[in-house]
Amino acid sequence: MDDNSNGLKIMNEECLSHLLTDEERDHFEKQGYLYVPNALPTDMRERLLEAVDKLHNNALAKGKAKPDTHWGFSNFLGTDDVFLDLVDHPTTLPKVWGILGWNIYLYHAHMHVKPPAASDAQEGDGWLEWHQDSGRVNIEMETHPRPRLSLKVAYFLTDVSEPGRGNFYIRPGSHYSDVPLPEVEISRDPLEKSASSIPDDAIPVCVEPGTAVLFDRRLWHSRSPNTSQITRKALFYGYGYRWIRQKDDMTVEHLYERCDPIRRQLLGAAVKNNGRYVPTDEDVPLRGWLIEQFGENVVYSQGPLGA
Repeated sequence: MDDNSNGLKIMNEECLSHLLTDEERDHFEKQGYLYVPNALPTDMRERLLEAVDKLHNNALAKGKAKPDTHWGFSNFLGTDDVFLDLVDHPTTLPKVWGILGWNIYLYHAHMHVKPPAASDAQEGDGWLEWHQDSGRVNIEMETHPRPRLSLKVAYFLTDVSEPGRGNFYIRPGSHYSDVPLPEVEISRDPLEKSASSIPDDAIPVCVEPGTAVLFDRRLWHSRSPNTSQITRKALFYGYGYRWIRQKDDMTVEHLYERCDPIRRQLLGAAVKNNGRYVPTDEDVPLRGWLIEQFGENVVYSQGPLGA
């Protein structure tokens, strides 16, 4: 973001160098995920690591986290400006609006710290059941395929370039599969089961530190054990349409006054509730900025794929 004359920030034009390409769109549509190497500059990654470590150490000191145990936390956006800067990060946000359109906000955010497995861990410990995101959405929506609705950007702060480091596993192309395959896979809610083996089409996400991975919420995915000596640290930012309710505890309203209009939109601000469904220009300044940059290009002025 860049400063304007009022001391607020305006959209960083570096965004224009990271627009979603036709090849990236095609890959995301077919496979359900997209790698963005070097999404985080080294200095920003180091600041993020420091901020994550501070929160984790505080949780350990208060007994809210345990050594050698996976720890997750969601209400962190207001704890350090570096987390706030990631909301409209120029290497990834253009990919998000390129896929979802402009009527979006950050409805979901969580961080994860996954230390090496304890020496007495049982085989299979550390796996999260294969699932699609959004819980009851996958049970209660009546369309086929289920609607995309949202996507996540995962930022890997530590080296997960090899399997066994608590890697995120995905099943490419599975985002169009409404019927779980194999049959042990379900939507997590209300009935959870553990997969007894890794599906043949599953792959570990093996990426260098600073890589971002975008993935469709419908993509079947799973956590995995960390059998290495490296503590895995990652941040997940979930973007969805403004008419979707916030998923996590996210205390952000107090941040509005020092954010520019686009960042306020991305944090969930609205002129009135109906503006989430029928937005005015004031509700969605991102749309206005896109039209300033690209004119009445239907992809940007109307929404995803010009719909």
